[in-house]
Amino acid sequence: MRRSIWIVIGVGLAVALVAAGFLSYYASSAPDGLEKVAEDHGFIDTAQDSAMASLPTAGYAIEGLGNDRLSSGLAGVLGVLVMIVVGFGLFWLLGRGRRSGQAGVSADDHAQVGG
Repeated sequence: MRRSIWIVIGVGLAVALVAAGFLSYYASSAPDGLEKVAEDHGFIDTAQDSAMASLPTAGYAIEGLGNDRLSSGLAGVLGVLVMIVVGFGLFWLLGRGRRSGQAGVSADDHAQVGG
């Protein structure tokens, strides 16, 4: 991959980590749209916890840390890192499958097909 692409990826990663680590603390604590509608229409009491509610990062914070700012910042950074690993893993798997499908095709074969 070209160097300029890696620079763009690095800058994007840095911006995402800064936003997740420092700005996540200032996110609104107001309920999201679905919670707001459930409150307004009186069925918020029927809500159930998700299967992920027992994770240490549930609620956009890391349990057990005494500092709210540190807790939400680390949870944001962890979320960004997990998504980076998942994203690059998927791209790697998809690219690997694409390369293996083209394994026997040479430049001469492409020239003959095109004409």
